[in-house]
Amino acid sequence: MIYEILIGIVLYAVLFVVTVQNSRRKVVALQDRLDKVRALQELQQAQSLQNIERNEAKIRELEVLLQKLGDENSLLRLELEEKKATLDYNNKVAMIENEKRRQAETVIFSSEVYRQLQDCLREGRSLGHQEWTALGELVNSIYTDFTEKLYNLYRMSDQDYHVSLLIKVRIQPKDIALLTAHSKESVASTRSRLYSKVFGRKGSSKDWDDFILSL
Repeated sequence: MIYEILIGIVLYAVLFVVTVQNSRRKVVALQDRLDKVRALQELQQAQSLQNIERNEAKIRELEVLLQKLGDENSLLRLELEEKKATLDYNNKVAMIENEKRRQAETVIFSSEVYRQLQDCLREGRSLGHQEWTALGELVNSIYTDFTEKLYNLYRMSDQDYHVSLLIKVRIQPKDIALLTAHSKESVASTRSRLYSKVFGRKGSSKDWDDFILSL
């Protein structure tokens, strides 16, 4: 009897340790995902029109300070000019990236891959392996490392990845369902589930759409 109790205690202790370790791994994995998401969002924020406007306001302030400073305090002048040059450079990079994004959809919508995708919708059939490959290559050629960013955030199934690809090229949910050979309910569930997995909190299917479009 005592022997059985001891075995039970040992098993309980082992299960407890395993449970704690698994919990810690999940927390670490979630934190890692959130750090990556935060880095992506910070990059998007740096490229936003609001941030560009803020930088321009700071540049104007620095220009006024430089005019008031005149030739005095050469070290301070150099520091102010360095800040102004950095802000100006960041704005130019952000404007180039924004212009690339504006042109990206034009390239996608006029591509042969997108025309084939529309043919599939008209014919009422899902995409085949070669068509998925071509779509992935097109998206990654325009949005650098799109696929890598996704897989760095979460170990996606083919369905998860395909849904995200179609969101990126602005396909409507009902058409995503057709192209992936899944129901509209399944597509909605996939999108909200992905948001929950990546962000560690509940979110709507639209929340995932907005995140994908921001990448």
